Amino acid sequence: MAPKWIWQQPDWPNFTWRDECLAPLLRECIQAQGRLMGMASSVGSSLSAQSELDALLQNIVTSSAIEGEQLNVGSVRSSLARRLGLELVEGNNVSMRSEGLAQLMLDATQHFDKPLTLERLLDWHEWLFPDQESALAARNIRVGALRGDEPMQVVSGRLDRPTVHFEAPPRHGLERQLDTFLGWFGSSRNQAGLDPLLRAGIAHFWFVTLHPFDDGNGRLTRTITDLALAQGEAQAIRFYAMSASILEDRSGYYSILEGSQKSTLDITSWLQWFLQTLLRSLQQAMARIESVLAKSSFWQAHRESGLSAEQTKVVNRLLDGGERGFEGGISAAQYQTVAKVSKATATRHLAELLDKGCLHRLPGGGRSTRYQIRYPDEAET
Repeated sequence: MAPKWIWQQPDWPNFTWRDECLAPLLRECIQAQGRLMGMASSVGSSLSAQSELDALLQNIVTSSAIEGEQLNVGSVRSSLARRLGLELVEGNNVSMRSEGLAQLMLDATQHFDKPLTLERLLDWHEWLFPDQESALAARNIRVGALRGDEPMQVVSGRLDRPTVHFEAPPRHGLERQLDTFLGWFGSSRNQAGLDPLLRAGIAHFWFVTLHPFDDGNGRLTRTITDLALAQGEAQAIRFYAMSASILEDRSGYYSILEGSQKSTLDITSWLQWFLQTLLRSLQQAMARIESVLAKSSFWQAHRESGLSAEQTKVVNRLLDGGERGFEGGISAAQYQTVAKVSKATATRHLAELLDKGCLHRLPGGGRSTRYQIRYPDEAET
């Protein structure tokens, strides 16, 4: 019978890929990675630390969201901040769950030179589930141990007619399979001709296919990916969150994994998807850092402007952008609502911000007049 799953292929796990299909995308990723590292080096230490905290937080929260779990963002932020030495946090603001997740992420990224061993993986698994022993025991989930003997399948549909999307290799021989993966992960860091970004994509696919635990395989897979990327960059500081980009195409993520796991050992399609997703995360990180630099430059130029608390609040909303940032500019009526001031005060505040060079007026007039940030390097309009 023809193999149904990739791990049943005779040459498993000797993956292949078509370099000519990946080369342009790989080149784009490497160039974006270089630009991001260059931009990050120009950010001051305090802004750099905040950017790293934001990226780590986003990675943790979105990696759990991919699995359908909503975390307490404030608790995770507090755990990360305390471990990064950014601020003092009250003990009751954090949970065992957020502490474990922060410990897991920082161990993978800050200690990227430590070898990845089975013992380290088992520790990571325990950190994933620090406060859920009774609930997990009821579901026969072993914490800090490899999965049991029952088949590991991802199934949907009716109980009497299920659709099996994925089946992992059998429990018998799993230790040997993991040994092979861990041996490759250690030796491939110095493998000539293997780009570190491709190595991260291969590691992701290989480990998630092994699915060695009862639960938490996806999150540990993405942690290993972060470890591989940190090793490739040879730096602990993280400025991008690949899990966030995976979450944006969650259905595509599961679809490409399922298709590749039911195919041959040529994983070109998977690596293309991986690199496209990585590129998107790098580009989003560059946009965030550009925003941070622009905001810092603006306030440096206007440190003596003497803006009121209401004006500062509105200006920061405009500088932060995003869904709450009035991308098309802000009107007098919106200023009135955000700043909680009268119509006359809103009009006066906007006139002052124009006079001080903080804002410029967008085309249009009357009630439709809108105002946007005037950055220090912009010509007067």
